[in-house]
Amino acid sequence: MIKKTYVKDLAIFGGIPAFDEKLYVGRPNIGNRDRLLERINDMLDRRWLSNNGAFVQEFEQRVADYLGVKHCIAVCNGTIALELVIRALELKGEVIVPSFTFIATAHALQWQEITPVFCDIDPKTHTLNPWRIESLITPRTTGIIGVHVWGQPCDIDNLREIADKHHLKLMFDASHAFGCSHNGRMIGNFGSAEVFSFHATKFINSFEGGVIVTNDDELNQKIRLMKNFGFSGFDNVIYLGTNGKMPEVSAAMGLTSLESLEEFIKVNQHNYKCYQEGLAGIPGVSLFPMDVSEKRNCQYVVLEIDESQTMVNRDLLVKILHSENVIARRYFYPGCHRMEPYRSYFPHAGLLLPETEKLSQKVLILPTGTSVSETDISQICQIIQFVVKNQITNSKLSIN
Repeated sequence: MIKKTYVKDLAIFGGIPAFDEKLYVGRPNIGNRDRLLERINDMLDRRWLSNNGAFVQEFEQRVADYLGVKHCIAVCNGTIALELVIRALELKGEVIVPSFTFIATAHALQWQEITPVFCDIDPKTHTLNPWRIESLITPRTTGIIGVHVWGQPCDIDNLREIADKHHLKLMFDASHAFGCSHNGRMIGNFGSAEVFSFHATKFINSFEGGVIVTNDDELNQKIRLMKNFGFSGFDNVIYLGTNGKMPEVSAAMGLTSLESLEEFIKVNQHNYKCYQEGLAGIPGVSLFPMDVSEKRNCQYVVLEIDESQTMVNRDLLVKILHSENVIARRYFYPGCHRMEPYRSYFPHAGLLLPETEKLSQKVLILPTGTSVSETDISQICQIIQFVVKNQITNSKLSIN
């Protein structure tokens, strides 16, 4: 471990980087490689590469059983999953969503000419603030999309109450929340449907892919038609649809990931505790808390940097970490409302999103997962502690 003792030891001032290879947020977990290759060889032997093959069917059943839901529909990615649910629920006009989310949540609406109406968040949970929703409801509002950020569930009960009161559809983007629970019930069982992403950066992945889960029989049948061009059997198209199918190779990886799910969560939880210990007592650096009374996957290590206490700008800290080959990230900077096309459509949206604006300037995500060791975490924490202790500022950089 390269200890940073003097300011000149920092790589940004010409010192040796702490890590020879870059440490990334969301570097893929692989699972049992032999088992994966065995599945891929089986797939090649059967020459069934797509169109609801054996692995896709098994993957859907395994996910449904794990979550305790009636239906799981595997698709090619999480964004298509969102678009399919939005269309199947016949959302139109305006739909209320957080701006503090990955851009796909908003794009899945705008792509279908539905206006995303950005609502502010609760600064404690980083998720939709139910008490800000009703003031945004208009005659054109048809639904609410809650996003379970960092595996932290939305205020599901209050969102459901508001949706019922105003006759709105409610669905959830649960991309961060596979393996998490709410009031002892697995995420996946709430709203009309929930969407999970199994993109490579998620703690379990299918190379690229996603699933839609629901307990609604009619919605399940509708989405299954929609994801396969509307086909019902051979040569019989009975509904408008697209190509959202998950290929067999993705399902093979998904099954392999599921087999290591508990191991991955255990590693994430251990890493979280290491960060908790390593960052303790650093002024202005707080670690997003995990609710130990519920199931949590701990796939994100989320810091809030309070510059008034650290005296170090969050963005500068990111720059310093990058120079040490720690590729920290600024999720979800700067907020969907400040990205195109939304910043052109709604140039003053930030006035209604004060907590989103504040949080997007504070959040810092650090590497975790099976590619990060306890020694790595200790080194990362030592760098952050050193930078804050020495109050490295932009002015110091310019002097050097």
